[in-house]
Amino acid sequence: MSSSAERSAVRYDGHSAVELETLLGVPRVKAFASVTSTLDVAHRIAESVPAGTLLLADEQTAGRGTQGRRWVSRAGDGVWLALIERPADARALDVLSLRCGLYAAEALDGLASEPIGVKWPNDLYVGARKLAGVLIETRWRGAAAEWVAIGFGLNVRTPPLETATGLVDDCTRVDALVRLVPALRRAASAGEHLTDDELARWRDRDMARGRSVSTPSAGTVDGVAPGGELLVRSADGSVARHRTGTLTFAEPLACS
Repeated sequence: MSSSAERSAVRYDGHSAVELETLLGVPRVKAFASVTSTLDVAHRIAESVPAGTLLLADEQTAGRGTQGRRWVSRAGDGVWLALIERPADARALDVLSLRCGLYAAEALDGLASEPIGVKWPNDLYVGARKLAGVLIETRWRGAAAEWVAIGFGLNVRTPPLETATGLVDDCTRVDALVRLVPALRRAASAGEHLTDDELARWRDRDMARGRSVSTPSAGTVDGVAPGGELLVRSADGSVARHRTGTLTFAEPLACS
């Protein structure tokens, strides 16, 4: 049953769902004027829709991120989406958040004011300001994944926050989707852990590498491992491997 907070949208920035399906190369698009979270909708309908189904919302009233965080995604200011996929490789799920972030950063570079950086495990930055975030939620049946819902929130317009940014002024949400959705689908279709090539591409964009951090453990970031773990070198030279947690810099990023 649909939430009373959900309102369907007839068009998304002037495009019908059918037009978006053709433009983005996906089997189904569902657009909403307002939802609690596109991830809520994804899990409710995932059993009955094909892989590649894309959910879009003008507004989220209870968008969510890691560590149970909640926020309001303002109407029309960004791309708030969930993409339903059914990856067959369990090892790829270990790194899906990093892979989606990397592929999205590469795809959106041309729409940002400077190259987009990645921050383990799920954020995209332009300079010291946050541009986007990824949240992966998986539904399991025993040891097998039935589906994954890839949640992605992207600021197209710059929010009224000191620590956030958006894309270039003349960019539209559909401009961003044309680049972003194929990139997320490529990331979801990849198998195994991160390849040497992907690790090198991550390293080129890694805004944490070489920086001092206080969490998930104190030390200096050495990068990420093929399985997606964050590598933090402590003062005694030992390296801790973190699969989950929040990365906090010892010194705050300076927003110019």
